[in-house]
Parts: sequence; C-alpha cells; structure tokens
Amino acid sequence: MLMDKLADGVVQVQTPIGPRFLMPSFLQRIYFLWMFRHFPILPHAVLSNGQKRMIERLCSEQRFVSMAYADGMEDAPVIGTVEKRLRTGPDSFSPRRPVVSETSRGLAAEVRQRS
Repeated sequence: MLMDKLADGVVQVQTPIGPRFLMPSFLQRIYFLWMFRHFPILPHAVLSNGQKRMIERLCSEQRFVSMAYADGMEDAPVIGTVEKRLRTGPDSFSPRRPVVSETSRGLAAEVRQRS
C-alpha cells in the first residue's frame, strides 16, 4: 500500500465545490506521505505556511487529476485529505452598519449627554 501511494498517489483537497484530486510529483508525494503519517485528514488551518503554499501552488497550477482518472478513484491510492473550507466566522462577513460612525463622539460623551 505504501509503495502504491509512493508510485501513483494523489492528494484529495476538500473544497466548497466538492473534492478535488491533485497529482503531485514524486518528491512531493514523499513529502505528503510524511505530512500525513499520523492522520489521513488534516484541516487547512493546522498546516504550516510552507505546506499551505505547496497546496495553493498545486491548486493554482491546475495539477488536478483528469475526470477520466477521477472516475476510477477507488483504484488510485489517496495519500491524504486536506480540508479546505471557507471562513464562516463573524469577521468574514461585512458588517451591516459600522460599529462606530465617524461623526459619533464616543460612548462616554453620549452617556453624559443623555444623563
């Protein structure tokens, strides 16, 4: 199994539009085998900056496996899976209204004026 992954392994990237399969070079497959040595699935957030850049570079180079090969993915050994999700925290959305307006004098001045 290890030799199969080393020879023909692919890396699965979970994206918002579905899974994508990357075909890394031989040296990259060695690195990915080391990267996924303990866990078969890693969230994008736990990767180092270098690992994130490597995944981004492979994705930007369009090193995806073709659809004909992806249909037989049960035959292709998956080295590991990277969960790449969109940020859905409160800071990823634009606020509906500004927290502090430019014309506001501040909370303390407002409280003094009302009392």
